[in-house]
Amino acid sequence: MPVIKPIPSTVHARDEQSGIMASTPSNPSKVICPLERPPATPGKSVFFAGTTSKGDWRKDLAESISHLPVTVFNPFRPDWDSTWKEDVSDARFKGQVEWELEMQERADIIVVYFESDTEAHISLLELGLCARSGKAIVACSELYKKRGNVQAVCARYGIPLVDNFEGLQEKLVSKLGESGVESP
Repeated sequence: MPVIKPIPSTVHARDEQSGIMASTPSNPSKVICPLERPPATPGKSVFFAGTTSKGDWRKDLAESISHLPVTVFNPFRPDWDSTWKEDVSDARFKGQVEWELEMQERADIIVVYFESDTEAHISLLELGLCARSGKAIVACSELYKKRGNVQAVCARYGIPLVDNFEGLQEKLVSKLGESGVESP
């Protein structure tokens, strides 16, 4: 059974200049936030794709693997607001999307999380982009209205699919372990 550490109250201290969440001896993982582009990332890396509507599942997932020496690409932007035009003519939007695409390509594992109360059009696109790569792990609520589409893609391309956040934590820790990542 994979080891999932309890979620500590704080994990990383963000370097204000670089935007990178620094690792510490008790938390060897690093969290890279938009729009930072480190030249190299040691060890394995994980991109957190998926819905953004409820809570902060990305923070919780990052904290649950903070005991592992991995790099997390977290696309969440607390400064995102409705004034951003979702068009490449808006430099803020374009920069975010280009960063996400680049980090997905760099990542060893791509987590895609579908919550129940959302349309998640972009998350479906992200799943489609990584489906054939062999890098995806998917969590999809049984109540997600497009679950059938997600199930079909996962079945066709052999993508691990779980029903909830807890299953996602377990599957991610397991996949990291299979790829040689061990707790220091």
